[in-house]
Amino acid sequence: MDSTDALVVFQGKKIRRIWHDSMWYFSVVDVIGVLTDSVDAKDYWYHLKKRELESSETELSTICRQLKLQSSDGKYYMTNCANTESMFRIIQSIPSKKAEPFKRWLAKVGYERIQEIEDPELAQKRMREIYKQKGYSDAWIEKRIRGIAIRLELTDEWKIRGVKQNVEYAILTNEISRATFGKTVEEYKGHKNLKRENLRNHMDDLELIFSMLGEKVSTEITRSKDALGFEENRSAAQEGGQVAGNARLDAEKKIGRSIVSSDNYLVEPEKVKRKRLS
Repeated sequence: MDSTDALVVFQGKKIRRIWHDSMWYFSVVDVIGVLTDSVDAKDYWYHLKKRELESSETELSTICRQLKLQSSDGKYYMTNCANTESMFRIIQSIPSKKAEPFKRWLAKVGYERIQEIEDPELAQKRMREIYKQKGYSDAWIEKRIRGIAIRLELTDEWKIRGVKQNVEYAILTNEISRATFGKTVEEYKGHKNLKRENLRNHMDDLELIFSMLGEKVSTEITRSKDALGFEENRSAAQEGGQVAGNARLDAEKKIGRSIVSSDNYLVEPEKVKRKRLS
């Protein structure tokens, strides 16, 4: 991790963070220092935990991780850190005016989530708006959302067929990606000069289409073979990816270029790049 990534600045104050288990963890005392007027954030954190335990019987320390962060003396010490979800829970316990905007925002997000559960179309509408705000075209958004639906259909099959989430899902996804594009997800991200960004958010139309083809065919093969357990689903994933991979190679011969692109949307938004190349 770059040293510049280890700090975020909020309201002129630095908050230490560390990338751990595929997510950001933030220093609890640093966040408390930003959101309160306490001259001793560590002491405030101690009393906050004690008060919360007495009032709600919730031990806030259990939602934190002890991770090594660099201190002001240049040395690294084990420090209470929390991921985004846990940090939001801690913020809810802080009786400070500075924390109120966060609490109101959390209430709004919670209300919107309940609305989305009651009406799933709202989730899709919000997703479309987010992608539009990030500079994606309507044509790209349609493919991306369709790809998400196909991906969920596949992972639902894996779940009911005994595939373990996280590690095994990642392995099967890599099997499809390798067979479709000749690269694992991480290799593909490296090809596009991506770090923690979502790979599919930096794919063009053809890349998205062949991603969908690989996962959709994998789903159908999984069902037709009634694949059970990791190994059988792995075989189905490889076969589904091979179908997409063969189609990709044939398409590349016809159009005269590689579909596996090194382009990304880190600097130039997709909508701008689409218009420039059209």
